[in-house]
Amino acid sequence: MVSVTSLLIPILVSAVFVFVASSVIHMVLGYHKHDMRPLPSEDAALEALRGFTIPPGDYCAPYAGSMEAMKSPAFAEKIARGPVVLMTVKAGGSMNMGAQLAQWFVYSVVVSVFAAYVTGRVLTADAHYLQVFRVAGAVTFLGYAMALPQFSIWYNRNWGTTLRSMFDGLIYALLTAGTFGWLWP
Repeated sequence: MVSVTSLLIPILVSAVFVFVASSVIHMVLGYHKHDMRPLPSEDAALEALRGFTIPPGDYCAPYAGSMEAMKSPAFAEKIARGPVVLMTVKAGGSMNMGAQLAQWFVYSVVVSVFAAYVTGRVLTADAHYLQVFRVAGAVTFLGYAMALPQFSIWYNRNWGTTLRSMFDGLIYALLTAGTFGWLWP
């Protein structure tokens, strides 16, 4: 067994590599640029929504609130008439992404900590590169990618968006696995 504390360098280095790769993927490669689409008549739609002063949060409409309400004819009619809306509302203001980038880095560290824990419990300090790569890669792929299909299954997120994000997770997993294999004690 290998302790998590002896893997602090691969944890931090892999998180930095993932952070840089994520930046390249989203700012240079551009294959996520069509993950979201504009609303038709965006200005009018936003103006109409502003009138409701919707606080930040996750919403769906129509909203039933209970299983009994979902069975009601009124709710069924609302669903049939459409549209069905699932949305996240953020507060207005500046486009400062600093907090989100910090959270993303912390998340990457947490995924790497789990990879270190599992890999360190499964393998010994004299493990070969490929053994480390396989275990760390599998764990980090689970951490970065395997929860994403839930959003397509339950919230109808576009499967193309989900699959592109899962591909990103594969890249992050490969980078993390390579780092762990390279820096394994």
